[in-house]
Amino acid sequence: MDIVLVFPGQGSQKPGMGKDLAAAFPAADDVFRQADEALGERLSSLCFDGPAETLTLTHNAQPALLAHGAAVWAVVRHALVARVEA
Repeated sequence: MDIVLVFPGQGSQKPGMGKDLAAAFPAADDVFRQADEALGERLSSLCFDGPAETLTLTHNAQPALLAHGAAVWAVVRHALVARVEA
């Protein structure tokens, strides 16, 4: 099975991104926690709660979008593995 994923780029970030995903899926929450640890700051809080003015700065938006995309992929990958193993 071939899979293609397309992720959004800068300009699509907004406060709240990933918040529901991380709350619903442990795999996504793990990605955000790993991003927080790697960066030494609470990127997850910025993604989940803003403020928008800070999130839209390039040095914040780029890692936020990467973390969000990685979190989405973690959830999809987990679902695919569960489906194959079933």
